[in-house]
Amino acid sequence: MDRRQFLAAAAAGSAAAVSPWAMAQEWPSGPVRWVVPYPPGGGTDVLARTVAEAMRKTLNQTIVVDNRPGASTNIGGQIVASAKPDGYTIMSADNAILAFNEHLFSKLPFNPDKDFSYIGGISRFPMALVVNPAFAAKDFKEFLAYAKAHPGKLDYASPGNGSPHHLAMELFKNRTGTSLTHIPYKGAAPAVADVMGGQVPCMFLDLPAGLPMIQSGKVRALAIGTAKRIPTLPNVPTLAELGVKDSEVYAFQGILGPKAMPPAMVQRLNGDLQKALKDPEVVKRMADFGMEALPGTPEQFHAMARAEAKRWGEVIKAAGTKLD
Repeated sequence: MDRRQFLAAAAAGSAAAVSPWAMAQEWPSGPVRWVVPYPPGGGTDVLARTVAEAMRKTLNQTIVVDNRPGASTNIGGQIVASAKPDGYTIMSADNAILAFNEHLFSKLPFNPDKDFSYIGGISRFPMALVVNPAFAAKDFKEFLAYAKAHPGKLDYASPGNGSPHHLAMELFKNRTGTSLTHIPYKGAAPAVADVMGGQVPCMFLDLPAGLPMIQSGKVRALAIGTAKRIPTLPNVPTLAELGVKDSEVYAFQGILGPKAMPPAMVQRLNGDLQKALKDPEVVKRMADFGMEALPGTPEQFHAMARAEAKRWGEVIKAAGTKLD
């Protein structure tokens, strides 16, 4: 290699070495795409749009929500995993993509641990055990006694196989030694409708969808799967209070980007997210939905997600649930 070739190679290497930093310094100079792996109008979509609007104020750029539902969030996950790590593509990620799917599917188009940049947590959705108001059991103690006295004969609804609602009941069954029969539906709305109508007696229900039904008396909440009672349902005891150990059940959400995003971008997005979680409109929307904010660093979000993947992997294996 002559001197000119050596200098050219050195210059190219130097440019490659500094380009991520330079990219981060100039970013964002255009709209950011926020992939939501669910249809428009649901809790995930509404929350993403609310948080995106709050983050827009500090990013000084438009954030465009792009709904890409399908394959239990794997379609959206694949889009983001294969995107350029330039900070212009991020996504909402929940239990499915971060904790469930690696155990529910024999093969995924991405590795949830290694193929993403973890940016930060957004929120946790509490899950409550609810029954039709006319059901014979009036409280949790009576419900548990009924379930044990009628093994395999008590049905429960869920939005579908592998949903947080389904796996919450599988965890409950595992911890209480009960046997209930799963009735999967194609979505939360028909499942909740049949519990309210009495066709199916019970289910685990997430509060963003279920809080109005509980507060109006259309379903009765027997217990909630949070560590402490929540302000919106102060009279509903936790499963832990009722003697069910290791029984926290909730859906959680955060933000991911493609792997190898420049650290400066990740930190900038995380900082803007922390500010957004304190925005009055975001705080109000979360309170209205019965959500709990999930602030923290990218590293904390990653660690939490991997711990949840381990915990739910054990539940899924014990239940024998597969989606392929």
